[in-house]
Amino acid sequence: MGSYVTISTKVRREIVEKAKRLGISISEFLRKKLKEEVEKREVELITRRLSELSDVLDAIDIERLVRHVREDRGP
Repeated sequence: MGSYVTISTKVRREIVEKAKRLGISISEFLRKKLKEEVEKREVELITRRLSELSDVLDAIDIERLVRHVREDRGP
């Protein structure tokens, strides 16, 4: 398991009190939401990078590539 760091933020007292009354574990909730947001943004970044590469990938002549691979393998 990785190492941990402590983070803090200011939240209105009323919100914290309501969360406690409703049985919400604030630390568990924040860990879960932060993890979800990080994963969402990683997917967005990868999607953006793939989109940027689409022109390059579309320019690859697959038939030519297959032909060269088969020639290199021999009979």
